[in-house]
Amino acid sequence: MTFNPNAEIRSDNVSSSGGGGGMLGGGRGPRGRIALGGGGGCLLLIIVIIYALAGGNPLELLGGTTTGQEQPVTGEALAGCETGEDANRRDDCLVQATIESADSFWSQAAPAAGIDFSEPRGTLYPGQVQTGCGPATSAVGPFYCPADATIYIDASFFEELESRYGASGGQLSKMYVVAHEYGHHIQNLDGTMSRIDRSGTGPQSDGVRLELQADCYAGLWTRHATSTVDENGTAMLAPLTRQDIEDALSGASAVGDDHIQGEVAGGEVNPDSWTHGSSEQRRTWFLRGYEEGTYQACDTFSEAEV
Repeated sequence: MTFNPNAEIRSDNVSSSGGGGGMLGGGRGPRGRIALGGGGGCLLLIIVIIYALAGGNPLELLGGTTTGQEQPVTGEALAGCETGEDANRRDDCLVQATIESADSFWSQAAPAAGIDFSEPRGTLYPGQVQTGCGPATSAVGPFYCPADATIYIDASFFEELESRYGASGGQLSKMYVVAHEYGHHIQNLDGTMSRIDRSGTGPQSDGVRLELQADCYAGLWTRHATSTVDENGTAMLAPLTRQDIEDALSGASAVGDDHIQGEVAGGEVNPDSWTHGSSEQRRTWFLRGYEEGTYQACDTFSEAEV
């Protein structure tokens, strides 16, 4: 799935913090790692990234604090991210373009579902960043901070998604990560994040259902992405192919709890500890959003089993 080369992707809501607007996708930024614990446990980094992808505050795991107050983060506009052609060449521009496309979709879909919509901000942060949820480093990976309604992404994560976690590396695999984080913004706006009990774990826990719902919202955006337009009415994305969907499913599978615990970390798969869902669950709910194409289809909390 590629962006229309002529599409306008400039944004007032997406910026770079700590590294300017240069190309972020061509190499790995600083990413502090902690070694494996005894008994075949998972890398703390892996736990943090997956916790963050689920919409949790990763700073709870890293010892940071949440202010509970909205602290808008300011930064520099991404240099050279102006058209779809830029998004097809550069991962930082891809993040910006995906957020812009999601803005186009959710600005209509959210009010239709009774949600008081506002756009999130997006911040690319090579190295470290100060957020409304406290300080974070690149080790945290992609996450959404509800305190400042901002999606934070170190674009070098996309390389790791492919090399460490085994995703295909296709464009829609990367866009899936961004659309998933945008899904957590919708959950923040509609009150889901504040209503649920996120203290439990396991395949049917509220935390897993929150994660799978965000996957479903990513699939929902994918279904309608080719209908999103820029400010001039130009279609933002080219038509989907079957390979595009396979790329997105590859990304969803790569961050499944069972895959992370077993194939990536080399430990035992323990469903009772899951907070984000298995690879199969994540694929299933992405496809639910993509195939059914409605906000209502993504109500994971009304299902007896997910």
